[in-house]
Order: sequence, then C-alpha cells, then structure tokens
Amino acid sequence: MSQEIELKLALADSGPQRLASHPLLADRAPRITRLRNTYFDTPEATLEQAKVALRIRHTPCVRLQTLKTSGEGRGGLSIRGEWEWPIDGDELDLKGLAELPPMRDLGPETFVRLAPRFVTDFQRQTWDLEVAGSRIELALDSGEIRAGERQAAINEIELELKDGPSEPLWNVAEQLAQRVPLRPANTSKAARGSALLAGHWSLEQPDADAEAHVEHTIAALDAYADSGDSRFKTQACQALEHLAALGDDRASPRSRELAASLADHLTRPDWLTLTFGQAFLGLARSVHQGDQ
Repeated sequence: MSQEIELKLALADSGPQRLASHPLLADRAPRITRLRNTYFDTPEATLEQAKVALRIRHTPCVRLQTLKTSGEGRGGLSIRGEWEWPIDGDELDLKGLAELPPMRDLGPETFVRLAPRFVTDFQRQTWDLEVAGSRIELALDSGEIRAGERQAAINEIELELKDGPSEPLWNVAEQLAQRVPLRPANTSKAARGSALLAGHWSLEQPDADAEAHVEHTIAALDAYADSGDSRFKTQACQALEHLAALGDDRASPRSRELAASLADHLTRPDWLTLTFGQAFLGLARSVHQGDQ
C-alpha cells in the first residue's frame, strides 16, 4: 500500500488557460495523458458505504486496477490509502482485490455483484516541481464525469506530494492563486460520480469549531458545482457566517475576518475570483494548522 497526500483545487472556467501562463509552469512542457476510469460498486453501493473506491484505469499502454480509501480531507488536503496494480483486459482481478485489508470484511457476495457504475474521462497535464525540499506533482485534469444520463465537468488541479514535507503544497497553491481563480476542494472524483449517479448530495452538519465550518463550506461548494442547486451555495455562505461569529476561543480574529469576506463574495454572481481563492486558501491553511 502507498499513502497518497494531495491538495485538490477546483478551478474557474478560465483556470486552465491562466495556469498555462503561470510563471511556475510557463517554461515547462507538461506530460499529457488521456485517462478513462471505470468505477465499480454493487447496486447498493457497498464499497461507497465502506468508504473505498474501486476503478480500472484505461491508459494507452496498460490497464490498472486501483482501490482507494476515502481517507481524511482537511481544507483540500487529503491523505488516502491506495493499492494499484496492472491487470490484463477490462475484467476485475477479484482474487487480488479480496486480499486487500479494506476488502477482507466484505463477504464473497459483494465481489460477484460488482459492476461498472460511472466513468471519468479526462485529459491530464502533469508538471514536476521541486519546492523547499519537496517533490510535488502538479496535475491539471480537464474532462467530465458520466453517470447514467448525468454529467459533470472535471476542471481541477491536484498537487500530490511525492517526497518531502507537505507544507510546500500550500506554498505552491498560494502561488497559483495569485494568477488563477481557484478554491480548495475535497470531494474525490469517485465520490462525485457516486453522488451524480444517485442524484443526491448529502452534507453533514458542522460542529461548532472553525475547521468543521471550513470543511462544510468546501463540501457545499463541491456539491453546488456538480448539482447546480443554489441551496448548497447558501449552505456554504451560512457556514462561513457562523464561523465569522465564533468566539475568540474557537476561531482566530484573522479566520473570522476571512470567513466574513468569503461569505460576502458568495452573494455575488461572479464569486470565484482571484480574491476569493486567495482568501479561501488562507482560511483553509489557517484552520488546518490550528491557528485558532
């Protein structure tokens, strides 16, 4: 098993074009790959309930079977377990799957009922960066998720830590946010596909601390992006307003100030701006590091 540490950032429509001219990347040619992933589960979403995602990745040269745990997501930064191995053809390797720790408690009836549920199809542009002693892979994914008759756009950056401390992930994100409209995102492509397939997006109510309100805001904006339901945008705004009203023992003055500014931005039609992204990253980083 490997451990995946990454920071996910959702982009505005202009994001990919602005990213290409960013000083961090302007003189670097990316690796370009077309990726098509088929995700599997039972009709009752047994794997989703067990907080794992199973896919077969189709590349021009190989088929890869991958199992990922949902892991922890905080402020866009996630840590997940991952198992990946090559397979022959497009059929699941059920024997190899059954040997993995997350699957051992699931009965044999689960394995025989696994079937394709949805597809992600996107182009990935990848750059390798070295920042402050860390090796970071920056991947720009552009494409779509297809689940039954529903579709959602993929327009995101993943900053994956390959080696070294994780702090430079935030530094790179903040540099990008100086020129690219973006926001922290937590929801994986697998979770997005499952919600899209079901046509249902559920959010847990946040606890009364700063980090919980930030996580709720991120989840609500993720749901809003895929569903188009303005109620999720309203929930995000309310979570930020609640954070801004917390006492000194629960949130720092800086966090409350940023939350109030972000809530105000969300009332505007064109809210995903450079200013919004910079403020949201600052808030997410602040609560992630316990600056309360």
